Amino acid sequence: MRSVVQRVTQASVTVDGEVVGKISAGLLIFFGVGQSDQESDLEWLVDKIVGLRIFEDEDGKMNRSISDVGGEILMVSQFTLYGDCRKGRRPSFSSAAPPEVAKVLFDQAVDKLRGYGIQVATGIFQAEMKVELVNDGPVTMLLDSEKNF
Repeated sequence: MRSVVQRVTQASVTVDGEVVGKISAGLLIFFGVGQSDQESDLEWLVDKIVGLRIFEDEDGKMNRSISDVGGEILMVSQFTLYGDCRKGRRPSFSSAAPPEVAKVLFDQAVDKLRGYGIQVATGIFQAEMKVELVNDGPVTMLLDSEKNF
């Protein structure tokens, strides 16, 4: 399971000209599910996201988590996080989980994050989405449950 986590002052996702998810300060998370991912990967990733200390404290140090600052999360499914560009010029997505598997894990991740009391907005799974954000910092982190990076 992979995620790109961006600290934002605001973010939104639009489908067919309509805003379907919007947050103020918090995290924009692009979320991808791989072929071999299972619940243990989900648990690791959600725990990492909730505990990730990438918000500044009163001394300007990254020392606070999303829960500490009362931030929101915008979760956007993105199978292209499993795009393999090592060979040729056209990415291969064969490592991405099939949509019916990825959707179940995506929905579980959203539910688990909400279980921590975090407000979570989402895009629409498998829709053509337009994402707008104001990256704060900028701060962008890459997470991979297989710990490849």
